[in-house]
Amino acid sequence: MIEINLIPDVKLELLKARRQRKTVISAAVLTAMVFTGGVVLLALYAFGGQTLANALADDAIKNESQKLSEVEDLAKTLTIQNQLSTLQGQHNDKLVSARLFDILTTTVPSGENRVSVSRITLEAEENLIAIEGEATNGYEALEVFKKTIAQTRFGFSQDGEAKEPVLIAENILDGERRYGEDGDGNRVLRFSLSFTYPDELFAYTSEQGRIITPNRQNATDSAKGVPSSLFTNAEAEETE
Repeated sequence: MIEINLIPDVKLELLKARRQRKTVISAAVLTAMVFTGGVVLLALYAFGGQTLANALADDAIKNESQKLSEVEDLAKTLTIQNQLSTLQGQHNDKLVSARLFDILTTTVPSGENRVSVSRITLEAEENLIAIEGEATNGYEALEVFKKTIAQTRFGFSQDGEAKEPVLIAENILDGERRYGEDGDGNRVLRFSLSFTYPDELFAYTSEQGRIITPNRQNATDSAKGVPSSLFTNAEAEETE
């Protein structure tokens, strides 16, 4: 069989272009429908799903609030729980002031340069320790006492890890100095001095604390009793 194509080439190209145009239009319409459907679904979720979720959440909050309001003495219970939650922080922030006695028993000179302490004051807000006392051997004993304090360190651990010992005193300042008589009529030098201390010295978190001087140390916090001879009453009258 012999077929003869009587349609010109131009006509064939036109028909081919029309088919392509229909294909492109169909694809565009289909794509637009898909995107439109997606937008509709998003709108339904945003305005419907979210609203429903918020409503469910509000209902849950109301129900739980109702249950809480029915608990007897709820306010007292919450107050107690809040106080309990702060106990650990308060516990960690408290000062181990008993280490003052460790400092005294370890740093106060004895023998010919014996020093008797009449008052010791701990000012936690300023990290300051102030000491008042008297020395039978005068200025020589006082200098021994000051140098001992200046060279004394505090060894400790934190969270089970040993830390580098720190000096217990910075900025040692002399106060009033004057001669007087003790209760036995002996001539003594009455003095006062003060120094700032590091936070670690009295911190509750400083474990296994020990006061270390150049020639001795207190192995544990408050491990030694404080001898009565360490203290004296500055009651004698002042002399030249």
